[in-house]
Amino acid sequence: MALVTLVLTGVLYPLLVTAMVAPLFPRRAAGGLVERDGHVVGARLIGQAFASERYFHPRPSAGGYDAMASGASNLGPTSERLRALVASRVAGVRAGEPGAAAGAVPVDL
Repeated sequence: MALVTLVLTGVLYPLLVTAMVAPLFPRRAAGGLVERDGHVVGARLIGQAFASERYFHPRPSAGGYDAMASGASNLGPTSERLRALVASRVAGVRAGEPGAAAGAVPVDL
């Protein structure tokens, strides 16, 4: 019984859902890959580092904005390293926007 459930939920169901969704949402089902001259050069959903002040702050990336190394940092809420990283991001936002109030820093940093 466990093997049947494994095949149904782990193989057949994902294949069926992918086959149904791919024609309806071709870009989303394929991951939003960006091609140039026939080669994949990135993904629309992976962040990009911006150096100029004229751009809005990019979302934080544990993989250094490299689409080939996207992933999580695995730092938890009790991690001192995560606290220091968030504090440096908040300081960067406040330095770039001196008029921002203490509660105005985006929570996703």
